[in-house]
Amino acid sequence: MIDYGMFLMPVHDPEKPPAQCYDEDLELVVRCEELGFTEFWVGEHHSSSYENIVMPEIFVGKALGMTEKIRLGAAPICLPYHHPAHVASRLAFLDHLSHGRLNICFGPGAIPTDMEMYGINPKQAGAMVGEAIEIIMRLWASEPPYEIEGRFWQVNAKDEVRTDLGLGVYLKPLQQPHPPVSVPVVNRNSTGTRIAGEKGYSPFSHHMVASNVMANHWEVYSEGAERKGRTPDRQKWKISRNIFVADTTAEAKDKARNTSMGKCLDYILQLSDLGPGRSLWKRDPDMPDADLTLDYLLEDQVIAGDPDEVVRQIQLMMEETGDFGTLVMVAHDWDDKDAWVRNLELFANEVMPKLNQAVASER
Repeated sequence: MIDYGMFLMPVHDPEKPPAQCYDEDLELVVRCEELGFTEFWVGEHHSSSYENIVMPEIFVGKALGMTEKIRLGAAPICLPYHHPAHVASRLAFLDHLSHGRLNICFGPGAIPTDMEMYGINPKQAGAMVGEAIEIIMRLWASEPPYEIEGRFWQVNAKDEVRTDLGLGVYLKPLQQPHPPVSVPVVNRNSTGTRIAGEKGYSPFSHHMVASNVMANHWEVYSEGAERKGRTPDRQKWKISRNIFVADTTAEAKDKARNTSMGKCLDYILQLSDLGPGRSLWKRDPDMPDADLTLDYLLEDQVIAGDPDEVVRQIQLMMEETGDFGTLVMVAHDWDDKDAWVRNLELFANEVMPKLNQAVASER
C-alpha cells in the first residue's frame, strides 16, 4: 500500500496578501488530513516573494493545533542558514509539542539570494549539511559536556555545565533516537543520496526529475545502504510529483498548463538558469537545454488527467521507478480554488483507492 503526502514549497502569487496565502495553506493541511493524507511538508525560503514561508517550524506549530493525526515537517530545513545546535534544540522542542508527529528533512536550500544573504558559498552547502547533521545527531545522542570543533561550526558547552541545575543539557526528541529523517534527492549519481543510504535516512525524490532519474536515485541509495550492511527498504522512499486531476483529461491538462502549476514550473526553469542549469530536469543528459521547456515538463513529468488516466500515468512511472512508500503531491497557489479543491478531492477519493488496489493486485 502506498501512503500519500503533500509538499508545499510554497509558490504563491506575489500580488496575493501573505496572510491570505498562509490561511489557504493551513486550510490545505486540514483538508489533507480529512482526506486521508498521512504527511504534510513545508519548504523554507528567506528572500523570495513567490516562496514566502521563511520559518516552516512556526507554520508546523500552528498546523499542529488544527489537526490531530497528520505528520508534519519542513522540507527541507536549510541547514547552512542555521547553527546546528539551534536546529537540534528547536526540533526536539517541536517533536514534544507535536506529541511525536514531527517528520524531518535536512537539505542545503536553493534560492541564490538566500545563500548570498547569509554569506554561503553554494559549493560548500553540501558539506555544511553533512557536518550540521552530524552535530545535531551527536547532541541528540549524548550528554554534556560538549566540545565539537567542526569545519563550519563549533559547539562548546563544558566550563559552565551544571547538570545538577540542568545547565548545558540539550532537550532530546520525543521520538527515539530521533524523528524520521528524509533528505531531498535531485541529481543523478549523487554522493548525498549514497550517504543517505549509508545512514538509513529516507530519500525524497524531487518533483521535477524524470522517472529514469528517480530510478537512479534508488539504485544509488541502495548501493549506499548495502555498503553499510543495511537492507534498503522501498517503503522509506518518497517520490513527489506535480499532479492535476479533473473530471476530464482535457480539463486537467488545461489546468496544469494555465493555472499556478504551469507558472510554478516555468518559474523553476528560470531559477535553474541562474544556477545549476536545466540539466537537472532532463530525461536524456544529452538533450539540448533549448528543448527543456514547459511543454516538455508537462508531457514528461507532470501527471494530469481524469482519475483513471492519472492512475495509468502513475503506473507507467512505477514501471521505471519500481515500488516506493509515499507519493507526495506538490501543492500550488489556489489561483482557482474550486479547481484545486476538486483536484484534491478527486485524487483522494478516486485515485488513491484505485492506485492502491492496482498496486496490491500486482504484488
